[in-house]
Amino acid sequence: MSMVTTAGLPQYGASVVIGLIGFLSLKEVLSASQKWNNSLNSSLNMVILPLLLVFAGIVLFKISEII
Repeated sequence: MSMVTTAGLPQYGASVVIGLIGFLSLKEVLSASQKWNNSLNSSLNMVILPLLLVFAGIVLFKISEII
């Protein structure tokens, strides 16, 4: 048995982009509500930052694929 892998983006790239957009939207909406506090801000930042890094990686990969 041999394992064949292909170079490229993982199949979940679209879900990362959708998740990032969703969490950024949620942060924007909640920041205007009375429920907003430092704890909620930190929690959302902990989710958004890794998604943002993966999104940047996807963009860089796509750019390098074109060049």
